[in-house]
Amino acid sequence: MKLVIVSGLSGAGKTIALHSLEDMGAYCVDNLPVGLLPAFIEQMGPLSEGLGCCVAVGVDARTISEPDMPALLQTISVTLIPPQVLFLEADDAVLIKRFSETRRKHPLTKQNMPLAEAIKRERQLLEPLAARADIRINTSLTDVHQLRDMIRLRVGLSPSQGLSLLFQSFGFKKGIPFDADFVFDVRCLPNPHWKTELRNLTGCDAAVINFLQTEPKVQQMCEHLISFLETWIPQFAAENRSYLTIAIGCTGGQHRSVYLAEQLAQHFSQRSYGVLVRHRELSVISSLLPVFAEKL
Repeated sequence: MKLVIVSGLSGAGKTIALHSLEDMGAYCVDNLPVGLLPAFIEQMGPLSEGLGCCVAVGVDARTISEPDMPALLQTISVTLIPPQVLFLEADDAVLIKRFSETRRKHPLTKQNMPLAEAIKRERQLLEPLAARADIRINTSLTDVHQLRDMIRLRVGLSPSQGLSLLFQSFGFKKGIPFDADFVFDVRCLPNPHWKTELRNLTGCDAAVINFLQTEPKVQQMCEHLISFLETWIPQFAAENRSYLTIAIGCTGGQHRSVYLAEQLAQHFSQRSYGVLVRHRELSVISSLLPVFAEKL
């Protein structure tokens, strides 16, 4: 049985995450008090065949009564089953805007506690879970459909695929991705934007690909990035990391970063990794399974 603990800040998308996992066939329970986790898992064990291979438990700040979350999770890992922790977060300004738009009340809001203070308090309560998270997603710039796709692809990956790599293109004018492990700036490369016939295309279009493939600096950058990542990705894998996000940024996130993210994804999909590709400014996310999986 696979256990996924879903937590995060109110308004960051926890309910969407649980619904996505339920659509994937997981048995989901929301707002379970953390102290009941060991007993719940023991009860789920004999029922796992009837409920499916994945159980997801939603945990929020209202249900945390355990003073030492890391110790509790370690105990569960050793005595029962290693849990996978999915943590969702967003910027304070984004959360305040979402609560204002939906007119919902924050679960920690009281008469003498304004929304901003309630959000700050919730961050403090959930920090032990956030620090333990295997998957940590900032949804500030993510819509509902993108979040569902990311959860489906990340949580749905088979453990046998080992380390999962997410190659993400983005535009610096909209900010750097919050959850990136590596950020590479490729704004120094020739820009297809200045070619009128290429301006409205993307790095996935043949004309832009042909243009960038003929530029020596672009190919040199791609080779250097591959060499760097070939050296250091195995080091992260050796530390039992499950996920690694590599962000490639250009000015608008439309041409150069998209092209290079695709090139890197194609290269590393030939290795024993699960590879995801997301183009943030294009609202596109896809999965490339490693070649070895096709032989199974």
